[in-house]
Amino acid sequence: MVTGSVSTVRQVVALIPAHNEAETIAEAIRGLQVQDVRPGRIVVVADNCTDDTARVARENGAEVLETVGNTAKKAGALNQALAALLPALDDAAAVLVQDADSALDQGFVSAAVRHLSQDPRLGAVGGTFRGREDHTFVGHLQRNEYARYARDVRRLGGKCLVVTGTAAVLRVRTLREVSRARLDGRIPPGDGRGGVYDTTVLTEDNELTFALKHLGYTVLSPKECTLSTEVMPTWRALWNQRLRWKRGALENCAQYGLTRVTWRYWGRQLFTALGILVTALYLGSIVWSLAVYGELNIRPFWLAVTAIFVAERVVTVKDRGLLHMLPAATMYELGYDIFLQAVHAKAYADAVLHRERRW
Repeated sequence: MVTGSVSTVRQVVALIPAHNEAETIAEAIRGLQVQDVRPGRIVVVADNCTDDTARVARENGAEVLETVGNTAKKAGALNQALAALLPALDDAAAVLVQDADSALDQGFVSAAVRHLSQDPRLGAVGGTFRGREDHTFVGHLQRNEYARYARDVRRLGGKCLVVTGTAAVLRVRTLREVSRARLDGRIPPGDGRGGVYDTTVLTEDNELTFALKHLGYTVLSPKECTLSTEVMPTWRALWNQRLRWKRGALENCAQYGLTRVTWRYWGRQLFTALGILVTALYLGSIVWSLAVYGELNIRPFWLAVTAIFVAERVVTVKDRGLLHMLPAATMYELGYDIFLQAVHAKAYADAVLHRERRW
């Protein structure tokens, strides 16, 4: 159970894990430098880089910490950095962890600090993100998806299922408690070394959210905390990213079991599985109608399902403007939804069959 009084966050240290991010690291650093509450230190964690990430980071005013022998991807890089930094930080300080391909909007840090300072039960403050503009159709679809996610979180007053790895601010005191809890058995131990991040999972941000909630903390993505992030440029890259996300989330549920925290997440997994089944039946009814009758003969039930889907697509992309709302009514995004459901189905199969996990 979380105890303690409200305490003002007096210092913020920013950590940016980066693997070969020379093209984006400068923008990430600049996004921190222009904050109205600027981090006292900006540390780029250069993880097994073979490009100019470290040089570009230093040229843009950041400190650079290069990992040593890290084989545990982002989680391992962050654990090395936190092991080096936390001993010198006060409990009242905060650490901002941000992806190297993301850039914070003005006011992100000040809003996060304000929320943390007002509520001792708040374990982490994250953000909602929008996809950066590019010239690909798959990027356009992701931007619509991210706009819908941000709308959902905003309508819930900042309540979120996961504090995403794109950017999150946590108190040093909270990070230390997570580390202790891994050693004393209150949460899964990860690799057994007491690192803040579990290096054995595919989705370290989802697992950290589970850890915080099991320790009695809440998480928040307030409307003031926004940022931009890169979208996957190809269907193959998107498939690989989402397969990792989906399988990681499923395995995090299995890792923690059915608890007062995870039952909602298990419920979402069940709801998603039912959605995959409904989609299969919907498409199957179309194929059946064409094969048997030689024409579309969709029953009223499926027409109602279609109408609900169209309305949802139009309304939920309102934040992107009328030019995006009108095309949504054509159901052109149906293929994208089927694509994501196919990824989820593959994640279920891989988890059940214990297939090799890939980052």
